[in-house]
Amino acid sequence: MPDIATAILVSAVLLLLGVASSKLSARIGVPVLLLFLIVGMLAGSEGIGRIEFEDYSLASAIGTVALCLILFDGGLRTSYQSIRPIWKPAATLATLGVIVTSVITGLAASWILGISVLQGLLLGSIVGSTDAAAVFLVLRSRGVNIQRRLADTLEVESGSNDPMAIFLTIGLIQILSGEVAPGLGLLNLFLTQFIVGSIVGIVVGFVGVWLLNRIQLDATGLYPVIAMSLALLSFGMAAVLEGSGFLAAYLCGIVIGNQRPVFHRSILSFHDAAAWICQIMMFTTLGLLSFPTRLLGVAGVTLLIAAVLILVARPIAVLLCASMFRFSIRELVFLSWVGLKGAVPITLATFPMLAGLPEASLMFDTVFVVVLVSSLIQGWTLPAAARFLKLDVTEQRSPPPPVTLEISSLRDVDGDIVDYYVETGCGAVGRAIRELGLPDGVVVAMIAREREIIMPKGSTRIESGDHVVVVLRPAVRDLVDGIFSCRVEDAS
Repeated sequence: MPDIATAILVSAVLLLLGVASSKLSARIGVPVLLLFLIVGMLAGSEGIGRIEFEDYSLASAIGTVALCLILFDGGLRTSYQSIRPIWKPAATLATLGVIVTSVITGLAASWILGISVLQGLLLGSIVGSTDAAAVFLVLRSRGVNIQRRLADTLEVESGSNDPMAIFLTIGLIQILSGEVAPGLGLLNLFLTQFIVGSIVGIVVGFVGVWLLNRIQLDATGLYPVIAMSLALLSFGMAAVLEGSGFLAAYLCGIVIGNQRPVFHRSILSFHDAAAWICQIMMFTTLGLLSFPTRLLGVAGVTLLIAAVLILVARPIAVLLCASMFRFSIRELVFLSWVGLKGAVPITLATFPMLAGLPEASLMFDTVFVVVLVSSLIQGWTLPAAARFLKLDVTEQRSPPPPVTLEISSLRDVDGDIVDYYVETGCGAVGRAIRELGLPDGVVVAMIAREREIIMPKGSTRIESGDHVVVVLRPAVRDLVDGIFSCRVEDAS
């Protein structure tokens, strides 16, 4: 079967190139999205790979499944603690902010491209959401740490604003196709998408936690597979019931991640890998769909649309939605500049193609160039913007521990394994373990010091730079955190 063999070979090469490009991205500070797209473009019919690919239906299917799993992974890593203090500005930006951005960009696109207002609004809706995951990748790779409240707002906004952009896109496509009437029809579609998606995501999440904690499987590797099945189940059930599958998958991930079911660490590791594979597959597939000659043909007018989006639409949306939540001028400026676009707009740009709408090809090419411009300009300048606005915070980065400690199951154990990185100035530095005053039932299991593993005794003294692995009950974690008074990382 030479065709299958060739497809496997090409897929393997593209995955390896995607991984290599992520390493290059970390070195030069370019968003990994941009490099993944370039890999796909180079492999396409007009690139050096000469791969003929123009299947928008398959690309849309790959993008939909990939986005579902990426949003689920994002939900797994979103804590209630990070949501609670900033949910109001994040939710406002994720809903009203997307609408304002879409309307302003759409009206400008209608005038610049000479298309109808509804078609322009559709294009604006497609590029309305942001991809803060790309933002954090750029900032971390360049050694920039932004203030916690600002970082949490960006994280929650980026994880929750895609459903609004998807809803607007689907709604306007249905209006243009005559399937839904404007006004009450569109409002009913929105309420159905939001309410059904929220209920399904939360219910499947809690039922999934119950299932994970009670099912008895001999193969521990199946627990992450169950979690993935729950993500797909929440998406599919919500979509069948005419709700937002993407919102359901994200909320399902939040519930599961915060309830910490058995094999929580394994689930996180598995879905981190799955999210990376999905990003590589999705971005390279979308890159394959592009035709550079067509992109060059719309580059001039698209630069104008990108300028309106970056310099006008996003800043106005941030000013209207975030200024009431006590952000400083510098923080508002940074939020305005963090309108970085990701794979969602390009995936959504395949929807008009599948619906057979007029000017669908023009929309796809325009959206593709807008994403490239946003990634190139905003992505490259974000670290400089954070430093210029003095929003970066001095933070000593804890090096990764040379070893990690895991236990095979936490099914019947009320406990956590925590890795404390001992920074200079930490209260535990220079003290013997017996002098730390650890609560009953807390055990220091291991100390990793540079490349040396130390089996701790009561007389063992803690040194700056140590990774101290502690087994404890969740009820006393706050007390142990206070003893070490430094950054911690869950190891369970």
